[in-house]
Amino acid sequence: MGHGSEHGHGHGHHKMELPDYRQWKIEGTPLEKIQERLAKRGLRDPWARNEAWRYMGGFAKPVTLTEVLTRGFKWGFAAFVIALGIEYTLFPPKKNGGHH
Repeated sequence: MGHGSEHGHGHGHHKMELPDYRQWKIEGTPLEKIQERLAKRGLRDPWARNEAWRYMGGFAKPVTLTEVLTRGFKWGFAAFVIALGIEYTLFPPKKNGGHH
């Protein structure tokens, strides 16, 4: 007795579309050198292609420390300014003429 649409429990359990595994190539990646070293010993890594995506497309570009530190700065600063404006509007600082 499984859970699925046959019982009216369609919770979005549908087959996920996976990319074609043949699009990932190890040629030109560090995995190619690893595969060559394994071949010298008569071995082969059949799963190397599954790691090739890490070296292709947008994943291939190394992330710099500056990018990590400044990535959300623009939106964070905007949120800070908005929060500051709301705070000063709703809770203005008390102005008493004397010292403490």
